[in-house]
Amino acid sequence: MLFFRLRFLLALLVILKSATLGRGQAPLHPADTLHKYEELRRSGEPPVRAWYQKKLVEATAVPLVLIGSGVACLDNHSGMGNYAMRQQLQEHFPAFHTRVDDYLQYMPYLELGATTMFGIEAHDDRLNTLLVIAKSELLMSLAVTTVKYSTRVLRPDASAHNSFPSGHTAQAFLAATIVHEELRQKSQWYGVGAYTIAAGVGTLRMLNNRHWESDVLAGAGFGILSAHLAYLSHRNRWGRKPSPFCRQWRVAPTWQPGGGTGLSLRWQPS
Repeated sequence: MLFFRLRFLLALLVILKSATLGRGQAPLHPADTLHKYEELRRSGEPPVRAWYQKKLVEATAVPLVLIGSGVACLDNHSGMGNYAMRQQLQEHFPAFHTRVDDYLQYMPYLELGATTMFGIEAHDDRLNTLLVIAKSELLMSLAVTTVKYSTRVLRPDASAHNSFPSGHTAQAFLAATIVHEELRQKSQWYGVGAYTIAAGVGTLRMLNNRHWESDVLAGAGFGILSAHLAYLSHRNRWGRKPSPFCRQWRVAPTWQPGGGTGLSLRWQPS
């Protein structure tokens, strides 16, 4: 039962994320069923998208499902709740302890760095990738810290009242989402590997008796959500285009009929 639930959790996360692998990619074949209807649209008219295809919906659907699942497991005494999972873990791994999860939570970033060293081009340049990571980490830290000290859930080992959600799991899934977004156009397996590592971090947090099942599920949701919101808010690509304000002003030399010279300043809408 225990191993089935752990495998189910990993499969659920991978399947939910794989649903967004094809976002932003061109049709695979000119005869695609949706592609043939493009001729019916007027020139310049944007394609009609259903509400569930909106960027905000796609970015928040999976994280909210995970966070909602974590909330549902809080104080749940059923066979699918926190206490049932903890009891099974204690029965199978009563003396388990490791600190690998303290380092494994950052492993997806090492994956991203390794691909850069081997010359694999990411979706964004290094500067913009670092900016997205910085915004993601800030959003995740604020959200996780606020919820931790608002809910004050007791940890399974009774060490502190800051269990919900899991910060380690949030960090791991945030980094995995960055890898997925930056390298999915090269291969979907980069993201699969990163999310597998992140799921391993969540499993180790429960095996170490440091977090409940609800903490891990919600932590994964907060990590993914923080990364997606950072990408959605990152509209201006630094270092790629000059400022529109600079393109609107023109300075040119002028010559007067009497032989004088000067400069003219002209404003032109872009």
